[in-house]
Amino acid sequence: MISFPGKVLIVEDDPDISLTLKSFLEGEGYEVQVAENGMVALEVSRQFGPLRAILLDMKMPVMGGREFGIEFRQRCATTPIIVMTAFADNPDTAAEIGASAWIRKPFNLDEVLINVKRFGSP
Repeated sequence: MISFPGKVLIVEDDPDISLTLKSFLEGEGYEVQVAENGMVALEVSRQFGPLRAILLDMKMPVMGGREFGIEFRQRCATTPIIVMTAFADNPDTAAEIGASAWIRKPFNLDEVLINVKRFGSP
């Protein structure tokens, strides 16, 4: 049986960013699922099982990151959420949803990995 360092959920509507993150994190040994908006992410998070971390875009169609974070926190207060954003006001929004960290887009992949390892439970 293969042992993964954990499960990561990427919530991102840009397929290029999602694919890049997914490929990178899988290469680092993580089991990864992707959701294109918050509504899909809520369902995926229920089915995917305990998560090491969530990488969350804030601006998405259907259900954005803020709305997802508020709803997700009602179910799970402990899973680290790492907000990925290009917008300057999102540190406040990240704090509002109980995010562990926020990363400004464009980001480098090493920064993502450092945060997943740092905030994700083993």
